[in-house]
Formats: sequence, C-alpha cells, structure tokens
Amino acid sequence: MAKNAWTAALLQYGALLAVLAAMLAAFGAASENFLQTSSLVTIANQTPELTFIAVGMTLVLAIAGIDLSVGSILALCSAVLGVLMVDYEWPLWAAAMPCLLVGVACGAFNGLVSVGFGIPSFIVTLGMLEMARGATKAVSNSQTKYIGSEVEWLGPPANGMVSPAFILAVITVVVGQFVLTKTVFGRYCIAVGANKEALRMCGVRTWPLHASVFMISGLMCALAGLSRTSQLSSSDPNTAVGIELSAIAACVIGGTSLMGGRASVVSSFLGVLIISVLQSGLAQVGVADHNKQIVTGAVIVAAVLLDALRNRWRGA
Repeated sequence: MAKNAWTAALLQYGALLAVLAAMLAAFGAASENFLQTSSLVTIANQTPELTFIAVGMTLVLAIAGIDLSVGSILALCSAVLGVLMVDYEWPLWAAAMPCLLVGVACGAFNGLVSVGFGIPSFIVTLGMLEMARGATKAVSNSQTKYIGSEVEWLGPPANGMVSPAFILAVITVVVGQFVLTKTVFGRYCIAVGANKEALRMCGVRTWPLHASVFMISGLMCALAGLSRTSQLSSSDPNTAVGIELSAIAACVIGGTSLMGGRASVVSSFLGVLIISVLQSGLAQVGVADHNKQIVTGAVIVAAVLLDALRNRWRGA
C-alpha cells in the first residue's frame, strides 16, 4: 500500500510538473523575455497570497467544505492592518496581531455556524463574503490606506530576489503537507471528507475538527492580507475580489476533490504555480484582460470537469 501511495503521488506530481514545464516552454517560445530570471522571480513574488489561500482551501475541501469568503476576509485583515498602522500609528508587529485574530475569528464564525446549525458551508461563507467586504469598507471608510516602507520589507526586494512572503508561503506549504499527511488531525480531515458518519461511529467528534479547519483558513487569509499589503505598500478595500475562484481552481488542478476525502497541499501549490504562469504568460504575449478572464474561467471549468471525471473513474 505504501509503495502504491508513493507511486500515485509521484505520478500526480510528475503530471503537474509536466504541465508546468510545457506552459513555460510555450510562453518562452512566444515571448523571448518570459524565461528570463527576472520574469520568473516576478511570477514567484506574485504567488504568496494565492498560495496562503490555497493551503487553507485545501484543508476545507478535504473535509468536503468550501470557503467563498477568503477574498473578503483577506481584504478585511488588510484594512485592519492599514487603519492601525496609518490612523493609529501602530508598528507592524503590533498591528499584525489584530490582523491575524480577525482572520481566525472570521474562520471560526464560518466553521461554528456551519457545523453548529447544519448549514452548508457554501451558504455560510457566501454570507461571510458580503459581511467581511462590508466590514472592510466600514473599517477603512472605503479609502485606501498608504502605509509605505514600514511594510514593504515583506514584499518583493529591490535586488531582484524572491520576497520574504514567498519564502514564508513555501514554508507554509511544507508545514501544511506535513500536517495533512503525517498527523492525526490531517488524517481525520481526509476521513471526514470521505465518510463523516463512519468517523462519528468510531467515537470521533467532528465539529471541533470542522471549526479548526475554517479557523486555519481564516489564518491563511490574514497571512495573505499581510502579503498583499506589503506588495501594494497599502491596504485597498477592493482588493482580492474573485481570488476564491483561483484558489479553488488551483486546488482542483492539483487533484484535491471538491467532494472531499482527497487532498494534497503540495499539489495545490503546483496548481497555484500553473495558474500564475498562465496569467503572467498571457499578459506577456499581449492577451487582453477580458480574454485572460475567459481563459482563466475556462481553466476553472476544465479543472472541475476533470475532478468529476476522476470521481466517476474512482467510483467505477
């Protein structure tokens, strides 16, 4: 069984890496500047926010849930950071703590309401999407807060190297994969998504697990908010609209099932890289923004169809 699991993992990673390599080659042939080190570093430095979100989304999908509120929670956390640092002149280390707590609190609300009242997470997080976006505009008075150099050190450095946020995102992927595959918590996440009732019959209480997963997703949103704020040197109340779709697509491209019970954080990260290369490559070859949206939407639909075919094949 262990050998079969390793073989399946290698095949999955190999397929994703092959897709990534093919895209790099195709865009490299279409644009002579695409494969330059500076371009690849720029792509890497644009991935931390989506990577953080995808890590949390992978765990949520593993338990057969979904979180549509991640973009709004990201914006709310960023707004809290901006208001505290600009209006109240808090240092970054002090303002970061309430930012992280807001993310965890929003995630806790999603998880506890969903599991406590038996409401599908789709509905609860859809409501949180609106509430958090409204709270973002209320907190910031619908104004962008320019922070400046105090937060820029987290973003892309001037020397053309990868950003501290990207390094932290990669570390988060490694930790997330370890938690999902090597801990009891991670195995329970997969078990809940595969067969929640069977786990309950074994005497395992699933509601704390459910709530914890959404709290982790909220924490990842807060980290993404810190990263986005550092990249923009400001907090924008209208930021991260639609990032939840890209995160879900990255996870599904990586092999995480929308039906729960199958997930991989590393594969989701590879999905993030595929989406980032796709978007950057289309921009470099001169594809218009509306056409980029069409292509990205088509990739999302294709990923969902692929997931449906995988589930049908496994059930056959």
